[in-house]
Amino acid sequence: MDKDKITFLGTGGARFTVARQLLASGGTWLNLGGTEILVDPGPGSLVYAIKQGYDPARLSGIILSHKHLDHSVDINVMIEAMTNGGWKQRGVVYAPADAFEDGAVILPYVRRYPERVELLAEGNEYTIGDIKFSTPVKHIHQVETYGFKFQTPRHQFSWITDTKVFDALASYYKSDLLIINVLCYEHRVPVEHLSLAEAKQIIKEIKPRMAILTHFGVPLWKVKPWEIEDAISDEIGIRVIAARDGMVFDLDEIEEKS
Repeated sequence: MDKDKITFLGTGGARFTVARQLLASGGTWLNLGGTEILVDPGPGSLVYAIKQGYDPARLSGIILSHKHLDHSVDINVMIEAMTNGGWKQRGVVYAPADAFEDGAVILPYVRRYPERVELLAEGNEYTIGDIKFSTPVKHIHQVETYGFKFQTPRHQFSWITDTKVFDALASYYKSDLLIINVLCYEHRVPVEHLSLAEAKQIIKEIKPRMAILTHFGVPLWKVKPWEIEDAISDEIGIRVIAARDGMVFDLDEIEEKS
């Protein structure tokens, strides 16, 4: 049986990191026991996926956490690629309602290409094959945004996407592995993103076996989080990894390295 693997097609977040391509911005490819899912296909997603050897025509679903461009620019081309240019109706697209409304990022003509389109909403659960995921709480962000909790037949993991910190945020994402978007090195008002200090506090509250940091803005990129991940791990007493562009994470490592 295929293993559960997560491939980071990009670890860059927000406009300046993405515009300068200081880090790649292709989103994240999940291969969960053979079920392939793409999350947040930002700029370059198609190119980065193919360079990694992935075939978009094998995708079973595409999930969009929110419509900001660093998460959504390539969603239309990836829907076309998943459906053989629209000639083969297949796959599911999940996105918040405002991705289809005024300022829509998913174009009307591609919406008929997948087998179905499902709207993300707070507290809902969704199924792709034998994979389940939920959107436990609506985030505080400039547009409608959700994080995720995934359940495979063998593993569980959660993902806190873009958000401002708020009361009880950590309580919604209890799991063995936490992926967390960390844009800022220090807290910045009024930016509705997590800082490194806030991410560390959330990890301490959730107490996962392991945590992966990703979606870095320029200030955090400058301090090279992948060079200080051991210090962060020692500080909070939980194994923390700073994702790298192209990094493949085998979920079996949760038990091996925690």
